[in-house]
Amino acid sequence: MGDSLSAAYGLNLDDGWVSLLARKLQAEGSRWRVINASITGETTAGGAARIDQELNLHHPQWLIIELGTNDGLRGLPLALARDNLDRMIRAAKASGARVLLLGMRIPPNYGADYSEAFQTLYVDLAKRHDLPLLPFLLAPIATDRGYFLEDNLHPNAAAQPLLLAHVWTVLAPLLKPGTVGRPR
Repeated sequence: MGDSLSAAYGLNLDDGWVSLLARKLQAEGSRWRVINASITGETTAGGAARIDQELNLHHPQWLIIELGTNDGLRGLPLALARDNLDRMIRAAKASGARVLLLGMRIPPNYGADYSEAFQTLYVDLAKRHDLPLLPFLLAPIATDRGYFLEDNLHPNAAAQPLLLAHVWTVLAPLLKPGTVGRPR
């Protein structure tokens, strides 16, 4: 479940990193099936509101959560984002799904303290729930404007394989048979 970063905003959905992940797994003959439940503009409140429906509809073994950026860019209370993500994680775990958390960073528009607290909330949640964490989804492209659409917020098509490769470094070990929780 994610926002525009996982919903391939401004691109053909098939060109987004989540679709590339699905094709990679299929090409490797993997039994894993990918369902992209990402919505452009989604906040953690939206994710928390629909988590039960998505879990009941899809019964995932793994849930990748990439949410919070829109909360941070809007300056919403971080305690609310934390509570919403916590609710999603608890619901996923209660359903039997394991969770991979994809963190983000935001510019210091609301001050350095807010930006730092935003980044820390992912680390705190991963520790609290013993989750695997990719600290910053956009790390491989963040400093190169050539990988962004004209809005300078959303990754372009050329960035998508790099995002997939970055996520894959954490996800691949988790998909091996018998893997539970965070890789050691």
